[in-house]
Amino acid sequence: MKFVLSIIAIIFSVNVIAQQHYLNDSTVLTSDSVALYLKVAGKGTPCIFVHGGPGAWSLSFEAMGGNVLEKQLTMYYYDQRGSGRSASANNYNIDRMVEDIENIRSFSGLDKIYILAHSFGGVLAYKYAEKYGAHLKGLILLDVTLHLPNSLNAQVSFINQLLGSQITADSIMPAFFAAKTKLREAQLEYKMLSDNKSTVEKLDIIDRSYPRNNAFARKALGMPEYFTDFTPGTKNVNVPVLIISGTADHNVGPDHYKLFKFPNQQVKIIKGGHMLYYEKNKEFAAAVKEFIKK
Repeated sequence: MKFVLSIIAIIFSVNVIAQQHYLNDSTVLTSDSVALYLKVAGKGTPCIFVHGGPGAWSLSFEAMGGNVLEKQLTMYYYDQRGSGRSASANNYNIDRMVEDIENIRSFSGLDKIYILAHSFGGVLAYKYAEKYGAHLKGLILLDVTLHLPNSLNAQVSFINQLLGSQITADSIMPAFFAAKTKLREAQLEYKMLSDNKSTVEKLDIIDRSYPRNNAFARKALGMPEYFTDFTPGTKNVNVPVLIISGTADHNVGPDHYKLFKFPNQQVKIIKGGHMLYYEKNKEFAAAVKEFIKK
């Protein structure tokens, strides 16, 4: 089983370099010559979807309801370098990952776009907005983390509550892995994403449908910059921001969004977990539609 945020791909890694081209899909070459998987579909203003992980991919979001946005937006589904169907690279630092998004924005041919980020993808989307806010019509943050240690602590606390355990450690990663081991032994891993086990089983089927590159997942936890607390800087990002948060999102923490201080933000709380785009699809789509109308 895979957690979108909690980097389960690192534990169950398969050393695959997935550079296949799929029917009706394409690749885009970054400015440092890395081939990224990219699919474009829909109508309206371009919206780049930034998936979670680190090391997940865009297919599960698209296939499990995210494509409902294609009625209002031209969706750009890409897999981050070293992830999913994209090629590996030598450079995985945040600045380079942000440039990948900008390369796709340039590829769209339009000056202003939307960005929609899920889970860990919030880190990359926030950093893009910080640097390239002039190119954004709006930023949509769906169950995102902007401080990974805070979200991992929320996971440990939830697991302790769920199992009646008392897992603690001097640093977050040992506690996190110990808690996940307990959860796996209890066969309750799905609870991190949804209360509905069949929902997570469907996600797992999609995630096993192709061999996927996980090079970024194997690198990310060794890169301290991804553990930075980005929430204080949100007060300096002035683009319109829609924050969508699930009341039972135990992957990033149901209260994590309260740390965000974007000057031009609006918050939509939806009853549900980490996969609102699937389990609460109509509410998710309506919130996005209302935001882009403004």
